[in-house]
Amino acid sequence: MELLMSIVVGVFFMVGTYLLMTRSLIRIVIGVNILSHATHLLLLTMAGLKTGAPPLLNRGEEAFTDPLPQALILTAIVISFGVTAFTIVLAYRTYKVHRTDDLEQLRGSRE
Repeated sequence: MELLMSIVVGVFFMVGTYLLMTRSLIRIVIGVNILSHATHLLLLTMAGLKTGAPPLLNRGEEAFTDPLPQALILTAIVISFGVTAFTIVLAYRTYKVHRTDDLEQLRGSRE
């Protein structure tokens, strides 16, 4: 299962990087979002896909699941939501001012 998740993470990083190198602002926003999801899956996969009981000591269980990777991923999800909202606002404002989302036209109008 971890091999399959590693392949999925690699595909997500590949697609996100491809979208970051395009000329459209909305594709760049989607690329940043896909890269953040790939990072979340990478954190989860590198922690190991384990099954076990919650870490409650008075239940007499032998195998426990580590809660730290899940806490890190929840924190990263909140941060990526804020970054996504910020980049959407920046893309919208850029479109309203310049009437285009093509980065080549934006660079040409600035010079």
